[in-house]
Amino acid sequence: MLKRTLLAAAAAVLIASPAFAGSCPKLMKAYDDAAKANASKVTAESTKLRADGEADHKAGKHADSEAKLKKAMGIVGAKM
Repeated sequence: MLKRTLLAAAAAVLIASPAFAGSCPKLMKAYDDAAKANASKVTAESTKLRADGEADHKAGKHADSEAKLKKAMGIVGAKM
């Protein structure tokens, strides 16, 4: 029983991973668009969060990437 539960949990994680991966590029684009429209709101922190979010995405850390990108979006006033 425990073995089946663990296998089901592992399968759920594998299935959900591409969903996270697909949202990162959308968040990056939303940030980039808002940064262009609201250049006065762009800060060193938002720029670093954007870069770190992209690096995390490339490293497969999609949950971390999404969190950083959403924080950066909040700074520049981006909406998703």
